[in-house]
Amino acid sequence: MKITRYKKVQKYLKFYYNNFGFHQPYQVLIDGTFCFSAFKEHIAIREQLTKYLTGNVKLLTTRCIIKETEKIAKKTHGALTILKQFGIHECNHKEPVSGSQCILSMVGKKNDKHYILATQDRDLQDKMRSKPGVPLLYLHNKSPTLEKPSETSYTKAGQTLEANTFMFISQNQNEALKTMKKTLGVEEKEEANKALPKKRKHKNPNPLSCKKKKKKSGLKQDEKRDKVIDGRVRKRKKSKHKNGVPQTFIQQ
Repeated sequence: MKITRYKKVQKYLKFYYNNFGFHQPYQVLIDGTFCFSAFKEHIAIREQLTKYLTGNVKLLTTRCIIKETEKIAKKTHGALTILKQFGIHECNHKEPVSGSQCILSMVGKKNDKHYILATQDRDLQDKMRSKPGVPLLYLHNKSPTLEKPSETSYTKAGQTLEANTFMFISQNQNEALKTMKKTLGVEEKEEANKALPKKRKHKNPNPLSCKKKKKKSGLKQDEKRDKVIDGRVRKRKKSKHKNGVPQTFIQQ
């Protein structure tokens, strides 16, 4: 089994475990269509489902499902022999009904017995998607596949989460807490703290990150000193040559 398939199965089973109370051994309710497809593709159901769900598995069926497959035994003789290997859950139907009707009555509104339904019947799958907490299992490309939880299951899980978070604090208790806070003046202090946010302190730059100032050459500094003294600008002028030697004088 590929890693991606393994991760998906574990993710979906964890969702049903956390939100709907599914646990091992997983009760897989199998109908005739699933057995017929497994017989056609030469799939060992018990071995494959145990490996795929990575846990203890109980494979179950009902008397109504067996009776339905017996009616078309000529075409589904191999499927009937596979179906009779599984345990039988009592459906309490005095007269046998169709397999889909029997499964709908077994699952009920809430799927309290935590069945994982294994079927290839498209109409039955659509009906089960409208009920929360019903995992659907089918065969795809010769391998079992657990379907992603339906939207109704996700919405129901969200409602139960919200109910659990607010279950411990009722409205009366919440109002009593508010009145106690007002009498003690806790809310005013909290509002005052919220109104006056702390000012950020001005931090000096990191001295290691600052660049050092470059020192100016001594010649340029000397020239500036000569040029500017007492706010007056000095100019250097060359004098005329005397005896072949140039002489400089400073004119203010």
